[in-house]
Amino acid sequence: MAFSTDGATSLGPGPKRVRFGGVKDWKFIGRTVATTLDTSNGFRQCIRAMDRAKLASQLRNICGAEAVITDEQELVVYECDAYTLQKNLPTAVVLPQSTEEIAAIVHLCNEHQLPIIPRGAGTSLSGTVLAVDGGVMIAITRMNRVLNVDARNRRALVEAGCVNSWITREANQHGLYFAPDPSSQSACTIGGNVATNAGGPHTLKYGVTTNHILGYEIVLPDGSIEWLGVTPHGGEEIEGLDLRGAAIGSEGMFGIVTKVLVRLVKKPASFKTYLGIFDSVEAASQTVSNIIAAGIVPAALEMMDQLITRAVEEAYNFGFPLDAGAVLIIELDGLSDGVKAQGEKVESICLRNGAQEVRVARDEVERATLWKCRKRAFGAVGRISPNYITQDGVVPRSQVPEIMRFIQSTSQKYNLRIPNVFHAGDGNIHPLILFDERKEGEVEQALKAGEDILNRCIELGGSVSGEHGIGVEKIDFMERQFSRDDLAAMQLLRMAFDPNKQCNPHKMFPGSKRCSDFAPRKQATA
Repeated sequence: MAFSTDGATSLGPGPKRVRFGGVKDWKFIGRTVATTLDTSNGFRQCIRAMDRAKLASQLRNICGAEAVITDEQELVVYECDAYTLQKNLPTAVVLPQSTEEIAAIVHLCNEHQLPIIPRGAGTSLSGTVLAVDGGVMIAITRMNRVLNVDARNRRALVEAGCVNSWITREANQHGLYFAPDPSSQSACTIGGNVATNAGGPHTLKYGVTTNHILGYEIVLPDGSIEWLGVTPHGGEEIEGLDLRGAAIGSEGMFGIVTKVLVRLVKKPASFKTYLGIFDSVEAASQTVSNIIAAGIVPAALEMMDQLITRAVEEAYNFGFPLDAGAVLIIELDGLSDGVKAQGEKVESICLRNGAQEVRVARDEVERATLWKCRKRAFGAVGRISPNYITQDGVVPRSQVPEIMRFIQSTSQKYNLRIPNVFHAGDGNIHPLILFDERKEGEVEQALKAGEDILNRCIELGGSVSGEHGIGVEKIDFMERQFSRDDLAAMQLLRMAFDPNKQCNPHKMFPGSKRCSDFAPRKQATA
């Protein structure tokens, strides 16, 4: 398979362009898109044994035998992401080690008319990497290097399979770090962060992934390679349309991101991390509003209710009070004098709203332990329920008390426990709907509970997703939140990148396959 290149022989000093007849001028942008939105892609729904063997052989020729998985038992690992209610096996999984290998794989998928499914660590909570129609799943986890840390310009060039926390690990020696910090940051990849525009506890002050991405290399669905945004070698923008933000949050539907130029921030001179203990969620919510109204923007402002606090305490023995209705984690950072002054105001606001106690982390070890408890809260829920669905709605900050009351009533309506741990500072809620899939009807009840909560978020002026994406889980909500003109405009941009809807199909847009189209595998009955 021949292809031509221009530029350097590696991405070291500058991006390489590899083309299989790509659309350099983005001519699709001016086309109209049918308002019927996402219908069947027309890809081959199955592949014969002979074709499967041929495909596997061709993939091995590109990446080596050890990088290709076609055995059905081994493919089970890739049948879903962290959203486990919908499952389907890909036709094959490939683990390439270079951008050129990915380009060759994509070209091969075009030849076989197979869907392409980009995958990072599989930590998505919305079915973003589900192989709905089978196809070739391109797992980028072997492309995991931090290629360069440019301390002077506060940026780093990394491969898309690099784990989020590894970037900070490398940048730490320069007094820098990567600000977006999803709860899964010790496992999730920067490519996955780009795909879902991931956030985290420190989003309130520092923003989400898109605020920290300067540029990236992407393999388009036609096999061509493009660099969008600021180049890694000279700092200048690529000529033409500014499409840097286009693929951020696109859930892999625009292509496979292979390298990313990330913005780094300087470590603050001082931290102060508080734990506010309250009798009720309402009192904690009012405290959040009062802190922001006082002109204080904490680095993080997180809330956990009683049920999740008990689960976390059972798992990690931090010393959380088991009788508290809610706890707030409030982190301030900046210059020492400013942090001290803000800290005094925060303590006063907490006590004024009836806090039982306001604790402060005594040292870095205690601070790190507190954040470990918060970021591993989802895992702790496994102690109290065999299954759960994590929602990701957003409401205006002033509506947090109302949405929490609604979640409580929803819990009673469906007789399901719903603990809450969320980014209270920006109204990004994460109710965890607990159920047991082995009990008849509980899956359906859990799905209905989630639907009610997300519909209420829309009614309150919010959104159905803050950072987890849409995937296959929330497709039906898109028509409720956006007009058909809005959705058609989104499709228009998608078609500019992927006119055949080949890359990660059946995600985000109405008309795609839903839960009823799947027969999800269940755990064995105890």
